[in-house]
Amino acid sequence: MFFKDLAIYLEKLEKTDSRLEITQILADLFRQASEGEIDKLCYLILGYLAPPYKGIEFSLADKMMIRVLSASFVFPAKEVRQKYKTIGDLGTVAQDLKETGLRQTSNQLFSNFGKKTVNLKADKILAQNNPLTVSNIYDYLMVVAKSGGEGSQEEKITLMSSLLRTVDSLSVRYLARIPLGRLRLGFSELTILDALSWLVSEDKQHRDEIESAYNVHADIGYIAKTIKRRGLFGLKKVAISLGVPINLALCQRLSGAEEMVEKMVVKDGANDLVAVEPKFDGTRLQVHFYRQKRKAKTWLFTRSLENIADMFPDITKGIEEEIGAKSVILDGEVIGYDAKTGQLLPFQKTIQRKRKHQIEEAISKTPLRYYCFDVLYFNGKSLLGTPFSKRREILERLIANRDEKKKIFLSPQILTDDPKKLKSYHQEQIDKGLEGVVVKKWRSPYDVGKRGFTWVKFKQEKGKTGGGLSDTIDGVVMGYYRGRGRRAKFGIGAFLLGVKKLFDDDQILTVSKIGTGLTDDQWRKMRNLCDQEAIASKPKNYEVDKNLFPDVWCRPKIVVEIEADNVTISPLHSAGLALRFPRLVRFRSDRLPEQATTVKELEELKEIQENNN
Repeated sequence: MFFKDLAIYLEKLEKTDSRLEITQILADLFRQASEGEIDKLCYLILGYLAPPYKGIEFSLADKMMIRVLSASFVFPAKEVRQKYKTIGDLGTVAQDLKETGLRQTSNQLFSNFGKKTVNLKADKILAQNNPLTVSNIYDYLMVVAKSGGEGSQEEKITLMSSLLRTVDSLSVRYLARIPLGRLRLGFSELTILDALSWLVSEDKQHRDEIESAYNVHADIGYIAKTIKRRGLFGLKKVAISLGVPINLALCQRLSGAEEMVEKMVVKDGANDLVAVEPKFDGTRLQVHFYRQKRKAKTWLFTRSLENIADMFPDITKGIEEEIGAKSVILDGEVIGYDAKTGQLLPFQKTIQRKRKHQIEEAISKTPLRYYCFDVLYFNGKSLLGTPFSKRREILERLIANRDEKKKIFLSPQILTDDPKKLKSYHQEQIDKGLEGVVVKKWRSPYDVGKRGFTWVKFKQEKGKTGGGLSDTIDGVVMGYYRGRGRRAKFGIGAFLLGVKKLFDDDQILTVSKIGTGLTDDQWRKMRNLCDQEAIASKPKNYEVDKNLFPDVWCRPKIVVEIEADNVTISPLHSAGLALRFPRLVRFRSDRLPEQATTVKELEELKEIQENNN
């Protein structure tokens, strides 16, 4: 497929608000794509070159793209900045500059001017007969992304400038957006899963089957290529692969210990129990590890499927020294602790360890432990379908009780069918400064990527004492309102909060306009984050009443944890619900917008609250 043809599809997608039409357009696009390019096409339309776990980034922000456009079309950088400030989108600016340049000079001059770059591989790609294909463009952008070292910024600018001068004006619009990760198309991997089902059968009936494969092998390009090559039959052979993250199991909510025992204990003559474990307030990490002779390899994947092994070398070393397995995938939580007292530290301290620089200094200030609570793969065998009771046996053999100097610990656990014991253990964890407990079905398989009732979280029972909801929510910041009075100095006086319409959908609905409950430092941070993600118009996957339109819209990138007194019915908010007296708990840089709270979960919190009152 020629990239100029892909650009036409992207324009159709950009102009379309209907979720069904977007799905159908994507399915048609995938139908036209070849088996050898569909994976690359999936990555490009999502605004990246590879899944997050591969760590391939453009490292090309707004300021550099302004320089690219200035160099590409011989316009002063000041003029490009002014156009960007007016239009609010560098892709549209790029297209306008390209078309203006073409009117001012000949096509021949623009297609040949500056075609040579400083990179032989890039020159070879541009020397291909025009128009360039999707694969040509992908390979070229990969050269741009991998350009590093001294002088790499100038090289990236030269490379991108040569590319933008070579392609047509519509292609320029999207090629300027892709390195910035802002294609403005309003969908994520979830919609692509729908489109792949539509590709197979002209409907969404195969979505669950496709999503199940994606949850085990979280690489949307790989899944698309498998379907293109072998159809749905090919998905049956999709399996765990070391180094490719699995979408982790998620927790559901229930109102209290009695309901948990009633719903989760299976009385079938085996006198079944529930497992109760501490809920750590740290960073969820999925560990992949294999050992071959004297060589070992470790990956540490976050909730957002990013490999951060280089940021946590102490944990990586602990895995390699303390885990006696040839290959293993573990699920657990990394959390900071006080080296003198052994006391576990709050999330804000742990998250400070996620950094690319001054790592050794951070290790000395905030040492970490990894508390493991599940094993998904062991010595070449998948354990996803194995009952939790058996998985726990493997864990107990793998991670024996260790002294305090070790890095890898087995999460404590009790087994019970008594609500009183469950409550008592829950209170013990609260008294230790933890969030509460997670209750797990003792004989359930690992529920990959799902929020079912195999795992249920039990946090502070605030609703029972009139102190608020029984749990916090994770919301998406949709935009902000400019400050007045005391907050005028921050330039922000309130922000608009949204939640997901459905667990498996991209739509975000409003649930609160929050103007209190933040410290001065939090307001400054909120303004800074919002300005980094600011855009000129409402994203198409936002549903917002016109009376709530913010002064500045934000891309769906910023996730925050919010506490509130209760949930009420709202005719104004598009979720149909609103938070009463919401308060910011913390910024959740470890979570993706796709992992935000859903409307259904808000309804469940409301029901729990009503049952408790």
